[in-house]
Amino acid sequence: MGSAMVFPRFGGIPWLASSSWAYPALEVLHIVGIALLLGSLVVVELRVWGAAPALPLAALARLALPVTLAGFALVAMSGLLMFAANPNDMLANRAFLLKLGLVALAGLNAAVFHTRGSLARHDGLARALTVLSLGLWLGAIICGRWIAYL
Repeated sequence: MGSAMVFPRFGGIPWLASSSWAYPALEVLHIVGIALLLGSLVVVELRVWGAAPALPLAALARLALPVTLAGFALVAMSGLLMFAANPNDMLANRAFLLKLGLVALAGLNAAVFHTRGSLARHDGLARALTVLSLGLWLGAIICGRWIAYL
């Protein structure tokens, strides 16, 4: 990949990349974090779209938000450690860089969603932001899978 020139002084954590158990364990934690993050988001987003109208959206969001944040924390922690295993190759990988961009945009989208009070407004913009959220997160997951192949 020609990535050795990106950070020639930082070789990462070689034992992590070569361990028969550490890196696969991080991948499992990463997947669990994705499931928590995306699963809780989808439930709230479905409610914004009008599913299960008997469930108060504010109460559902109070339940889901800590799960979403825990999932994101698990994804971020495991992702940073996987990155540290071989940072030069990751920084030279277009799928990885695109994934980071999509995650940043998903965070910005979430900030817009909550700042404008979309949980209290079930309008077209709130619904559009939920569709964008799902698209950004799915794009990040797809890029994450492509990292190994680029």
